[in-house]
Amino acid sequence: MVSHKVAKKLQTIILDRPKTGVSAKLLRRFPLFAGLNEKELREINSIASLVWAGKGHILFSDSEEALGLYVLISGKVKLHKVSHEGKEQILDVICSPESFGEASLFLKGSHPFYAETLNDCQLLFFTKKDFLRLIKKISRLNGNVTVALSLYVKRYASLIEALFLKAVSSRIAKYLIDLSFKQSKEAKNPDVVEIDLNRSQLASRLGTVRETLSKNLLKMKAMGIIEVKRNRILILDRKALEKLASGLKL
Repeated sequence: MVSHKVAKKLQTIILDRPKTGVSAKLLRRFPLFAGLNEKELREINSIASLVWAGKGHILFSDSEEALGLYVLISGKVKLHKVSHEGKEQILDVICSPESFGEASLFLKGSHPFYAETLNDCQLLFFTKKDFLRLIKKISRLNGNVTVALSLYVKRYASLIEALFLKAVSSRIAKYLIDLSFKQSKEAKNPDVVEIDLNRSQLASRLGTVRETLSKNLLKMKAMGIIEVKRNRILILDRKALEKLASGLKL
């Protein structure tokens, strides 16, 4: 079992270190563990704790001590900041097989954002102490963590560029293109984009308000670029959408 300190921080989350661990096949799904051999995966298993958290659970806040990192087995988790006025800015939505909290391994103090479950989630949790020990021991794991941190820097740099330099319509288009690409890698129809957030959450993710988001979606629909069907958006004109995502006016 994990330490009392960690269990107390996780509060109502059910947390356990299973006797048999999780399968090597499951661990290999995560980019963080790519290329590890059977022995190394067993060592990962030995320090992993299973976490179950219901929808709307705060895994950690930006005022809490960073205790370790998570990898998401199932469900979705939003990473966000909250201003003093209570305005939320969604930084990212984590889906399986992604990880989050890597920065906590190397920084003292609190997490830089909130992590909240968007639905029922199952995760693996690793304490900072245990994971740092393995990073020093397993060189490939060290490299994978470096890649993960680099990708986050790239994603957040792209987010900052979009929020400050691009119009709302361009942000929407870029978001749809990115989701479409992700779905294509999952063998799903890239032209039928499944939106993983409600309208208010999507507006927050794109740095705007719900009314402005809806107005831009209707405009893109009228131009024949997309078709909106509840939580699905059909891409009708990909070239026009890509042009809009690049920041060019149509």
